Amino acid sequence: MPALATFELTKDYAIGFWRKRPYRALDGLTLEIAPGEVFGFLGPNGAGKTTTLKLLMQLVFPTSGRAEIFGRPLGDLSVKRRIGYLPEHPYFYDYLTAEELLTYFAGLFGYAGAERRARAARLLDEVGIGAERRMQLRKFSKGMLQRVGIAQAILNEPELVIFDEPMSGLDPLGRRDVRSLILRLRDRGCTVFFSSHVLSDAEALCDRVAILARGRLAAMGRLTDMLPFRARGWDLVVAGVRDETVAALGTRVRRAVRLSDGHYMLDLPPDSPPERLVGELTAGGAHLVSLNPIRQTLEEFFVEHVTTPAAAGAPRDVEPPHGRRP
Repeated sequence: MPALATFELTKDYAIGFWRKRPYRALDGLTLEIAPGEVFGFLGPNGAGKTTTLKLLMQLVFPTSGRAEIFGRPLGDLSVKRRIGYLPEHPYFYDYLTAEELLTYFAGLFGYAGAERRARAARLLDEVGIGAERRMQLRKFSKGMLQRVGIAQAILNEPELVIFDEPMSGLDPLGRRDVRSLILRLRDRGCTVFFSSHVLSDAEALCDRVAILARGRLAAMGRLTDMLPFRARGWDLVVAGVRDETVAALGTRVRRAVRLSDGHYMLDLPPDSPPERLVGELTAGGAHLVSLNPIRQTLEEFFVEHVTTPAAAGAPRDVEPPHGRRP
């Protein structure tokens, strides 16, 4: 049974002033997320990612289609205690402190007394909020509020966490901490579904991803299937190598760039086994600095799919029933 599934999920909004017309923000989304996986929901701004997450949280309701969490319809109260949610722009009562806020939320989940306070303290530690936890939230930066939002989303030890742009507003240290947190959630069996337009995060974290373009699903699958991980070549950086040694490599390298004295970056073709060449160079006194495959990145794949004629031409306005404008 999937942790989360959608079936032809569609959402239209009425836009315009005098003569309103439907605008399709999400168009027939069908996907399944397996228990325990980290699933990335990718797309440019306006692709329909936040609309999808709001539909799953019943903050808005679908025009057509349906969704299930743990095999139950979205309105089923039995699944509410099993999920956590971070909205794109979390907002809390800003005269409370972070400590007071999480203690209050812990009480809503049924925790009492010392356990409630201990749980709040542990989660604040986990997201990196230290002595600031006794400050009013109105004095917090956007990044600090984002950390508090992440803490409230996992306060109840959910089986499914839905994050809307969890890295928003975070500095590099904060992004690293959240990536580590997502991996810890995965390791304890929690399903993580997060939307993002930061492709490097998805590439580092996700078991599978879906790419949304103009409300439609453009691609979905495992990164190992979606990306041609077959190397197009190799970037080899070596130090302590003589100029004449590099010159003697000939056609075995596509390009040799001299970085400094005895320090070269070599572009190897895909049909040239890098291990053999590395062995020869190191046997001659060179030192291996790095060896990396050259392959298509998730960013290149993303751009390719959101700029195709099919994606670019997807209808944005929807003709109402019987061909009449409302």
